Amino acid sequence: MSRDDNKSRRAPEIEITPDLTHPKVFVQAARKYGESKVAMREKEYGLWRPITWAQYLRHVKEIALGLADLGLERGDKVVLIGDNRPEGLWAEMAALCAGAAAVWVYQDSLIDEVQFIVDHSDAKFFIGEGQEEVDKGLALRDKCPKLKKIIWDDPKGMRRYHDPMLLSLDKLTERGREIDQREPHRFDEMVRMGSGDDVALLFYTSGTTSAPKGALLTHWNMLKMGQNLLRVDPPYESDDFVSFLPFAWIGEQMMSISCGIQAGFTLNFPEEPEIAMDDLREIGPQMMFSSARLYEQLVRNLQVKYADATWMKRKIYEWGLQVGYEIADAKFDKKPVSSWLQFQAAIANGIVHRALRDHLGLSRMRNAYTGGSAIGPDHFRFFHAIGVNIKQIYGQTEIAGISVVHRTDDVKMDTVGKPIPETEVKIAEDGEILSRSPAVFKGYYKNDDATAKTLKGGWLHSGDNGFIDENGHLVFFDRSKDIMVLNDQRKFSPMFAEARLKFSPYIKDAWVIGHEKPFVVAVICIDYTVTGRWAESKGIAYTSYMELSQDPRVLELVQKSVEQVNKGQPESARVRRFVNLFKEFDADDDELTRTKKLRRGFLEERYKIILGGLYGGANVIHIDTEINYEDGRVARIKTDLKVLDVGGK
Repeated sequence: MSRDDNKSRRAPEIEITPDLTHPKVFVQAARKYGESKVAMREKEYGLWRPITWAQYLRHVKEIALGLADLGLERGDKVVLIGDNRPEGLWAEMAALCAGAAAVWVYQDSLIDEVQFIVDHSDAKFFIGEGQEEVDKGLALRDKCPKLKKIIWDDPKGMRRYHDPMLLSLDKLTERGREIDQREPHRFDEMVRMGSGDDVALLFYTSGTTSAPKGALLTHWNMLKMGQNLLRVDPPYESDDFVSFLPFAWIGEQMMSISCGIQAGFTLNFPEEPEIAMDDLREIGPQMMFSSARLYEQLVRNLQVKYADATWMKRKIYEWGLQVGYEIADAKFDKKPVSSWLQFQAAIANGIVHRALRDHLGLSRMRNAYTGGSAIGPDHFRFFHAIGVNIKQIYGQTEIAGISVVHRTDDVKMDTVGKPIPETEVKIAEDGEILSRSPAVFKGYYKNDDATAKTLKGGWLHSGDNGFIDENGHLVFFDRSKDIMVLNDQRKFSPMFAEARLKFSPYIKDAWVIGHEKPFVVAVICIDYTVTGRWAESKGIAYTSYMELSQDPRVLELVQKSVEQVNKGQPESARVRRFVNLFKEFDADDDELTRTKKLRRGFLEERYKIILGGLYGGANVIHIDTEINYEDGRVARIKTDLKVLDVGGK
């Protein structure tokens, strides 16, 4: 029986009361579905392993009781780090059931980053996936005096680890199981003690300009946000959701936890992060939430397939895409579609669009959300052209992830939609976007000054700039501090230009500079895989990213992409000079946040020699710098970067 047939039921809305918590909603759902419904699946050795709601509850209960027996108390903090996996979710929910707050850390974080969060959060327990995470925990414990125990669940590589601070998740669950047998009512009593005003998550922000701040989000915040998103797009209990983005990102928490336990849909965990897109295709979820970067990568993958296809297939693809663009544009403009165009669209869907959606794993997609940063208009239009109902989400950690979203029947390419229910949005005199809703956080942990500034006047101050159009849609312009003033005094968003550049399959990242400068320049990071395949098809030999990026034919290829973007830009906003960087931007080098946003201030300081060369008329820029690796290694780079002029004054 298809999971999309008429027997599928809409998930009933839950009444969110002040005393309701995630554990209470979770326990209610687990006892409702029991063994009759799959709560989650994990792919292991190529096979999907189902876990029922009853099993989910049992694991959470045993871990929660084990943690409580170890000394976890209400209000304590538990740090978690690792891939998306059932055990990570069980541990998080268990911590919440015991009255603690969960603190997720990005798995690829360097030791200093992990240490800052563990120490600043006053975490008592550190729960990691395996050897790599345990090593980080052991390395920082002497500098984090409140840390009492390091818990791990993957035994691979752990045979020779006998430190008394370590405890396996299996041993912890055994301990909890014994307690449950002796005190069968203790777990329910712990859950009943919770209140909606209790802190559920201590979420550390990206820290693009300073040290991360810990945002305190309550059960009430997260549950109300989840409820109001589900009011916009009600799910079915039979729906599937693939969990592949880090739990340390608010968007993943929003969908997997706050929406998941209210809607009762099934979570699916890929075998490894590297093959998540293959597993996405196997599941064919009805909903998806991801960053703009993933959607950009999906488009690049299709563009590579297109380049490798035969002449006939390329022509069919181009025709189908053109028909799709006409349909999408009519949808955006709310214009009627002629019978002839509808007829062409039906054929295009049958021979082009359906195959593309299936290739991407989006064949059953009802609602695909993108957030974290604005997706470029070219990417947005592309997905609608092939029949994927992609919607822009706007929000931030401090409002539990979301305040604004597109509606299916009211999508505008240059906006992020309208506020979700119970949310107010207004624009301050200086253009800053302000929000107010039940999902607004309590404040920053140990930072009263920042809290007062962010919640000034009873409104959440986003630090973003935008306006509300005549149809009530929010137009997000850019971070206020990132807006450029060009040489003709025009205000311009570098993020917009960067997104347009990244529509080229050969460009993975772009950094556009031009604030109060005589002209606009760019630093480009090529997509090594895509550009490498192109180079091989042309018989171009190379041995490294650095060598490939500086090849004259690759520079010419990128130049054509820059020129194409320039055609749609105002004269003063056109990129006049650019370089291909010798490496990709990397969070380990502090060039990106862990959510893959550019740290512009740091980039300006680190690459001031490059900027000096771009604005100083140099044809070649000499580089001598260091790059850092996650394991702590440092490499020195010496190279020359070629500067290309794109024309203009």
